[in-house]
Amino acid sequence: MRLGWRAISGPVLTAATLLLSTLFDPFIPAPSAAPLLVCIVALAGTLSGLASAVTSAAIAVTGAALLFLNQHGVSGYGIADLVRLGLLAIAAAGTAAVTVLMRERLLGTFAGERQSHATAARLSAALDQIDIGVVLLDAETRAEFINRAFRDYFAVPDQIADGKPPFIALMYHGRDTGAFELPEDELGTFIAQRMEMVRIGDARPINIALRNGEVLRFVCTALPDGGRMLSYTPVTDLVRHTDAPARADYYRSLRDPANRRLIRSLRVAE
Repeated sequence: MRLGWRAISGPVLTAATLLLSTLFDPFIPAPSAAPLLVCIVALAGTLSGLASAVTSAAIAVTGAALLFLNQHGVSGYGIADLVRLGLLAIAAAGTAAVTVLMRERLLGTFAGERQSHATAARLSAALDQIDIGVVLLDAETRAEFINRAFRDYFAVPDQIADGKPPFIALMYHGRDTGAFELPEDELGTFIAQRMEMVRIGDARPINIALRNGEVLRFVCTALPDGGRMLSYTPVTDLVRHTDAPARADYYRSLRDPANRRLIRSLRVAE
């Protein structure tokens, strides 16, 4: 047991309570301090663990026995006094054990949550480094996570992406910003089809052409908790090979990370 205020607080409070019981013995009989002693044992176990709780319990039982001895002497011990002392010992020991067990379980839970949060933070940072757009939806199709690539492809501001928007709002945002390479009269049908795919968890890949010339392969994956993972993989170089050769340099430029950043910067500026 490392000595510190947490470790010594239980034993010190127990000793102080017994001392006060001795001083005010004519007014506060020893058994009346038993509930307070048990509470102090629980406090010691909560603050510092098993060693402090057991030490406090031992001080409590020993001090109560000395108080009884001071009151009645050795020959004056009665059955009732022994029963009270035994109950105090059982209550103190049981309280120490239960409190320490609960403390260890809580500490283990907190440690697991911290580790989970750290893992989630690392995973989030890693997903922000890839060029595949990733959106995680909950069972109500609200976006719980939107990585940096998706925000760049569809020019989604951070204040919108971080606000957990519904997927339909993201689709309307892409429509309003002119992200899709579609005639305006087809956008409504396109959005309805994408929403239906997400609703039923249709995993068939489709290609989405963007107005800036890029092509993204969209895949919806149903998750066990009822949510969805949406991925947008850039496949411009695979899809555009049949386009006009005169535009080859243009499509190659879309695959250049430097030019990609320039194009996205121009879109944001617009």
